[in-house]
Amino acid sequence: MIFIPLILAHLLGDFILQPNFWVADKEKKKGRSFYLYIHVLLHAVLALIFLWDLNLWWIAVMIGVTHFLIDWAKLQFQNAKTKRTWFFIDQAAHLSVIGILSVFYFPYFRWEDFFNHETLKLLTALVFLTVPSSILIKIIISIWTPVTIEHSKLQTESLVNAGKYIGILERLLVFVFILVNHWEGVGFMIAAKSVFRFSDLAEAKQRKLTEYVLIGTLLSFGIAVLTGILIKI
Repeated sequence: MIFIPLILAHLLGDFILQPNFWVADKEKKKGRSFYLYIHVLLHAVLALIFLWDLNLWWIAVMIGVTHFLIDWAKLQFQNAKTKRTWFFIDQAAHLSVIGILSVFYFPYFRWEDFFNHETLKLLTALVFLTVPSSILIKIIISIWTPVTIEHSKLQTESLVNAGKYIGILERLLVFVFILVNHWEGVGFMIAAKSVFRFSDLAEAKQRKLTEYVLIGTLLSFGIAVLTGILIKI
């Protein structure tokens, strides 16, 4: 079955192996951006690598062509106000293409084939819980802009990108706890983060920022829990 390999290739190409300056250049130059074509070529190559079958070269080509068309449309039509909406449209379109290719490339397609690649399924989940989930959470909560105190203790003593890496580690730990049937570990993680994180927020006396962080935290734990349950099923 080609669904899981193509999903893994998509996650790597769109999130892990796409630097921020590629994204910035594409948004600035749109269809004239050199990195748009490098990005599309990368997706096609990754698809072919994970399919591991030269006879399926046409699927890799279709992934590349449709990825270009979808990304080009997003770059042309999105603006500052609709950027969040177009992110979800873009991802939904890419996943739809992968789903359609997966369903129709075998005349003897079976739904249970979606779940037969155990190793790739686990690897895909682990990749999803890192940078892709961080970006997804950031996009979801981007509709809120909490007020912060520029020189507060909370801001000045924070490590660079600490929140991003804390989120990734907590999701991976929650995922492992669920796989090994130790749900009490999830409760421990929530309690530990509550003690350390929200005590600092209380000192800053910023209710909006506290609510903002709480929403992000619950989304992070929720995504990890749902991913773990889906993998076990």
